[in-house]
Amino acid sequence: MIASTSPGRGRLIAVASGKGGVGKTWLSITLAHALARRGRRVLVFDGDLGLANVDIQLGLTPELDLGAVLAGRASLTESVLRCEEGGFDVLAGRSGSGALAGLDWAALDMILATLRQATEIYEVVLLDLGAGLERPVRRLAARADTLLVLATEEPTSLTDAYAVLKLNAADRSRRNDPADTRIIVNQAANRAAGERTYETLRRACAAFLGQTPRFAGVIRRDERVPETIRRQGLLLTRHPTCGAAEDIEQVCRALS
Repeated sequence: MIASTSPGRGRLIAVASGKGGVGKTWLSITLAHALARRGRRVLVFDGDLGLANVDIQLGLTPELDLGAVLAGRASLTESVLRCEEGGFDVLAGRSGSGALAGLDWAALDMILATLRQATEIYEVVLLDLGAGLERPVRRLAARADTLLVLATEEPTSLTDAYAVLKLNAADRSRRNDPADTRIIVNQAANRAAGERTYETLRRACAAFLGQTPRFAGVIRRDERVPETIRRQGLLLTRHPTCGAAEDIEQVCRALS
């Protein structure tokens, strides 16, 4: 069963990558769908301010978004949008409104308060973080019950993923807050290649950080994924038996 580390509230799972283009938003959406199919009440919280695109990938047109909540023009429950096909809710971000790095601390505190409120309503809140290593992104990541760090086999992705893991470990250490940090390898040529990629990161973390993040799984490269994104659909609906769909289901089970 998916459970929060704090009794009486849902679990906040943040999805980070360090760099863009590795499938972070797609993972957040597809994992939300997998959890909803298991009867969980799920919210996808688009925290990629400035480049928010959860609603675009799903073909949704929100009338209200996170900006309305932060401005006090609408409540959280008034601003969420239902993805009927997936059985989960979405709080859209503020696309084109400026990056998260440009927020002042008061606005960031409001986002954290909104996330806390969301975990009182939903069993699982999936926070799709923006790419990058700026302090606001790190602060949100450090508040998650579970941080999923997404990497691919590309050297630049590995370097950026390690930077996320290193900075999150430092942020958690300063707060004396042990992290549940896990690594997912996306777009892997096959399971063995994905496992080797994880092992590379694990060894680096063990040697230089004194930590060994858990392995959350491998998602194999699958041509049906970009096809589904282009059609603004859901993989588990369009291609429920494909390799990437099977892998997402395994990741979902590993989170339990």
